[in-house]
Amino acid sequence: MKKSLIALAVLGASGAAMAQSSVTLFGIVDATYAIGRGDTSNKNQLTNSGYNSSRLGFRGSDDIGGGLKGSFHLEAGLNNDDGSGQATSNNNQAAPAADPVINGRNQGLTFGRRSTVSLEGSFGEVRLGRDYTPQFWSVTAYDPFGTNGVGTTQVLLTDSSLTKVRASNSIGYLSPSFGGVKVWFQTYMGENASTAAKAGSGNAIRVSFDQGPISAAVAFSSTTTGAGTTSKTTNFGGSYDLGVAKLMGMVETVKNTGAVDFKGYQFGAHVPVGSGTIRASVSNGKRDADKTSKFAIGYVHDLSKRTSLYTTFASLSNKGAAAQALNGAATPAGGKSTGFDFGIKTSF
Repeated sequence: MKKSLIALAVLGASGAAMAQSSVTLFGIVDATYAIGRGDTSNKNQLTNSGYNSSRLGFRGSDDIGGGLKGSFHLEAGLNNDDGSGQATSNNNQAAPAADPVINGRNQGLTFGRRSTVSLEGSFGEVRLGRDYTPQFWSVTAYDPFGTNGVGTTQVLLTDSSLTKVRASNSIGYLSPSFGGVKVWFQTYMGENASTAAKAGSGNAIRVSFDQGPISAAVAFSSTTTGAGTTSKTTNFGGSYDLGVAKLMGMVETVKNTGAVDFKGYQFGAHVPVGSGTIRASVSNGKRDADKTSKFAIGYVHDLSKRTSLYTTFASLSNKGAAAQALNGAATPAGGKSTGFDFGIKTSF
């Protein structure tokens, strides 16, 4: 159960002020026994985050009056299979290869999943710090596997964009809902010297509609990748809840100057069955003639509101020079791979 604590920062304030300021500790611990089979090699391992990403976080808010609220969100990724913290990125750019902290797992806890501070009111929310990108939110929202585990959509796995999931040094605005319509605008900075290319800097926007059983969104982003080069992402997707099943899908294109373009799609469903949910999807990622296609199906059994057992099977095939494999296995260009996840997840 989530624990709400009186914020330490307001211990010296009045009792009334203290009652309106709080900090919440939260997290997820998800362990996965993963099996990978490939044409070149196989691998069995105990890993994590097969259903939900393992994490430890702190969030809090402070009612400052006049309809305004200050808030923060600090969230760190965990590799609970070996106790290490998950790595973060380097100003939305590739880190130097010799940097063992950014490129390796030999580091302490970092709040790389999200580290933001916000001002909220009737106008919406202004959010600053490291955050998810608007273009990613449609990918994960309409992926039946929530971009976790062996079933993760090939749209995410084949896309090589540096800001495809999160961006550091971001400033975002999230609007209130207007009849189910919301707008999310974000700008982020690579923080380069004035004499250097603005690599890692960009802008993104997402417009979404959520009402009743219908959800739909379109997102666009443009990120500078070097001197005179950009990566531009466009995606749109949606879902419809029929009651007996929730159907979902999305399509994404990435236009890269000076690099290969990307196209991908995903379609799938959630089917509630008793105390659990069947999840299934087909997805595809293509870069020129290099293509990876995946089919995934799984089942999540809820033991309680916080604890679940799950299993997932996935099979993929490559074409051209593509050589992706599942769960640490290896396969040659044009080869095939299968993978299984068996795990347990609990949250607090």
